[in-house]
Amino acid sequence: MTEVTATEASRRFADLLDGVEHRGERYTIVRRGRVIAQLEPAAGTSGAEAKALLRRHRLDRAWGDEVDALRKDLTVEERF
Repeated sequence: MTEVTATEASRRFADLLDGVEHRGERYTIVRRGRVIAQLEPAAGTSGAEAKALLRRHRLDRAWGDEVDALRKDLTVEERF
């Protein structure tokens, strides 16, 4: 993980984000000699992982009924 000062991170923020997004780079941001943050790619999941998770757990049929009951109790608020 590349170490950068807070000042450098501020000046090069767009470049750092490009490195994270396109090359998977990771940065440790240091201020006055102390680590204050880490900049790294966000953890992602795929649809396949979500499907696998759902397949591992049995469907709770009562849950759907509870959701329907809650929806009936909702009041739609107008936004201006």
